[in-house]
Amino acid sequence: MAGSVQPRQLAFALPHAESLTRDNFLEGPANEAALTLIERWPDWPNRIMVLAGEEGSGKSHLASIWAEHSGARSIAAHALTAAAVPSALATGALVVEDLRENGFDERALFHLMNLAREDDAFVLITARVPPSSFEIELRDLRSRLRAVPVVTLAPPDDLLFRALIVKFCADRQMAIDESLVFYLASRIERSYAAARRAVELLDSEALRLGRPVTRALAAELLRSA
Repeated sequence: MAGSVQPRQLAFALPHAESLTRDNFLEGPANEAALTLIERWPDWPNRIMVLAGEEGSGKSHLASIWAEHSGARSIAAHALTAAAVPSALATGALVVEDLRENGFDERALFHLMNLAREDDAFVLITARVPPSSFEIELRDLRSRLRAVPVVTLAPPDDLLFRALIVKFCADRQMAIDESLVFYLASRIERSYAAARRAVELLDSEALRLGRPVTRALAAELLRSA
C-alpha cells in the first residue's frame, strides 16, 4: 500500500553463545537493586549476600560480573562439600550458584558460612527463592540463612521484556523486526524463561522449515502450542 511504513529490520551479527559481560547486561527497574549491589562491592551490607529471582532473571549474569571484579571462584550449590570449602574460598570470594531446597549439603554450607566469616571472605549465593523459606534440618544453619540479606530480582516490566526478546534473538543471530517483538511480548507469559523459550522455538522451527523468522511464523507456532 502506498505510504505504508515497513517495520524496521533488526539485523544482528553476534555469536550464539550468550555474553555475560557488564556491557551486555540489560538494566531495568526489575534488576536495579541487584545491579547496584554488584557495583557497590566491596561496600556490601553483609559479606554474605543472596540474589533471588526467577529462572533467567539475570542472577548468573550478575554473579559473573561480580566474579570478574572480585576474583571469585564459582561452585554449584549441589556440588559443595565440606572438604571443598577451604579451596573454594581461597581467593577470598565465592559464588554459590542455584541454591535449592533439599539440593545441597547443609553441613557444607554451614562450614562455608563460618569459614567465610572467620576469613573475612565474600560469598554471593544465587537462588530462585530466598533460602530463609527453606526447610532446614540444621538449626544453626537455618538461623544463619535467615540473617543473610536478600536482594530480589523482580519480573520484567514492558520495556525490559521487549529488550530481552531482542537480546535473545541477537544471541542467536536472528534478523527480526519490531512487529515480531511486540507480537511476542503481548502474547507470551511475562517471564524471563518464557521469552527465552519463545525465541528458541522460533529459531529452531525457522531453521527446520527453511523460513524466515517473522510475525506470521510466530503466530502459527503460538496457535499450535
